[in-house]
Amino acid sequence: MNMIAPVTESLGRSRPRTSPKKVKELPVDTILEGDCIAEMARLPDKSVDMIFADPPYNLQLQGDLFRPEGGRVDAVDDDWDKFESLQTYDDFTREWLAEARRILKDDGTIWVIGSYHNIYRVGSILQDADFWILNDIVWRKANPMPNFRGTRFTNAHETLIWCAKDGQAKYTFNYRAMKALNDDLQMRSDWLLPICGGGERAKDENGEKAHPTQKPESLLYRILLACTKPGDVVLDPFFGTGTTGAVARRLGRKWIGIERERKYVKVARNRIDATLPLDESAMTVMADKRSAPRVAFGLLVESGMVPAGSKLTDSKRRWTANVNADGSISCDGQAGSIHKIGAALQGAPSCNGWTFWHVEEAGKLQPIDALRQKHLAAL
Repeated sequence: MNMIAPVTESLGRSRPRTSPKKVKELPVDTILEGDCIAEMARLPDKSVDMIFADPPYNLQLQGDLFRPEGGRVDAVDDDWDKFESLQTYDDFTREWLAEARRILKDDGTIWVIGSYHNIYRVGSILQDADFWILNDIVWRKANPMPNFRGTRFTNAHETLIWCAKDGQAKYTFNYRAMKALNDDLQMRSDWLLPICGGGERAKDENGEKAHPTQKPESLLYRILLACTKPGDVVLDPFFGTGTTGAVARRLGRKWIGIERERKYVKVARNRIDATLPLDESAMTVMADKRSAPRVAFGLLVESGMVPAGSKLTDSKRRWTANVNADGSISCDGQAGSIHKIGAALQGAPSCNGWTFWHVEEAGKLQPIDALRQKHLAAL
């Protein structure tokens, strides 16, 4: 499943001088080994549905840092996170974001995660590149690393920026799925999730922590569930140990990973191979109301679920309405839709007739919206 593409480009950070040869078929469920800019340059225009990017933070500790008991903090000191200057980092960011914009579909979105070291620079460059910021998400870490020197506040969060290609893009956002995930409350832009640890932490062949900034699967699960659909293609240009690929496979999404460090490629391949996709029956999420089929009350009358001549009442049995053959209702000398009559009886400017009106079954009242949901389920 997870093929390793051959290294065909330089592992440097510069865009190739010659025009790269485009791939004929999108290399889904594949790790492309090489520089992210060079490998993205080979992908077709407008070919991926979502990009999740966890770029280098340009984070370097000056000197070793030790815990109070004497243990050395395992900080990020790899070459892939080192840049000569802020200008060099900005140039690199502009280059990979230019390729990201080219290969992202017009209705696709991009997520970029970072710390205070780089996220403000990345955010500015995103706007310079004409991306439209939809949200900035604060990932509040439930178990952050403490500030051992005690000289500053503990860095307990990272920031994610979520963008569409422009302000008119018809991007995917599974609002009702996010609400269901959050105990039927609207999902907020501050997410409390633990950092990666325990059995989820990827290990190298020596049993050591494979990557210093591995992201938790819960974070990617929420992102992919929020703004992709089964079968969508998700690109991660800084693949690391493959969290994006593992979660995408679990959720029935296709993925493409780009990674220049061979030690991470090996870990990612083994990790994704061991990930089991969810059963198709578990892949259904609550449809957004805007995309759900529209059901008029008249359809329930036509189908016999609420036959003409039936009686409707409000939950407190104050009013009783007759159901007419054309799907209108009559009450107190007035006739009209379930919404119009409900509003008129209450003296209100509007009314959701689906929840206001009820039918009686076996001596119990239930809102006619329950019958509508049964009709939708049958569809």
